[in-house]
Amino acid sequence: MPEEKPKQEHPLVNIFVNVLIPVMVLSYLSKDPEIQVKLGKEVKFWHIGPLWAMVIALALPFGYGIWHFIKTRKGNFFSVLGLVSVALSGGLTLYLWNQDGSVKPNAGLLFGIKEGLIPLMLAFAVLGSRKSSTPLIRLFLYNDSIFDVPKIERRIEERNEQGRYQGLLKSATFLFAGSFFLSAAMNVGIALWFFRGFDSKAIDALEKYNEIMGKLTVAGFLAIGLPLMGILFLILTRLFKGLREITGYTDEELTMPR
Repeated sequence: MPEEKPKQEHPLVNIFVNVLIPVMVLSYLSKDPEIQVKLGKEVKFWHIGPLWAMVIALALPFGYGIWHFIKTRKGNFFSVLGLVSVALSGGLTLYLWNQDGSVKPNAGLLFGIKEGLIPLMLAFAVLGSRKSSTPLIRLFLYNDSIFDVPKIERRIEERNEQGRYQGLLKSATFLFAGSFFLSAAMNVGIALWFFRGFDSKAIDALEKYNEIMGKLTVAGFLAIGLPLMGILFLILTRLFKGLREITGYTDEELTMPR
């Protein structure tokens, strides 16, 4: 009997658990009942306060990542990346929140640096792995989930086109690393934008901090994720074009059979 392939995770599940639900938790559950009373506002039963809202918002993606690892028994690069990001957010929040309910005044800059840190590290990792035995471009884009790499490389060897082939992969690598550099810069800029005018000593500073984090999650997904998808599409288009010219194969012949 052929070995049954593991069921693929639905991408919408990732979006709901890692983006939508945490955003809703931070936006709607963060209000502190005592502060709401002081401000003369109505207290709702779902107002559990900024601390518990933050705990729940961070626990959801963290718990889901652990559950997914236990279920599949496989380490996933993106899941590990998500867990590191959640851990950094939680640790930074503990540092930024003061015991008197205020927030440190440099919250926007520090959070922006935190948001830009992971794509910056990825950019250098992509560049640093270029001459290694396992270049990251092959993990992210040029892999056997899309391309029939062994078949392509046999054709490259037959035609003695290793130089053009390596040049094409080098170009794709630099473009890919550039997308992460762009993401890092945009992350810092968006964080500073959303934290502009933030009153770190306001009575509801922790609630406002959580609301900003929720907005940043959505903004990062839309303003950064979507343009990067466009860049990845451009890189794939260039790869297909270059491989067609080098190998003489059609797009169907370049890809793995479905």
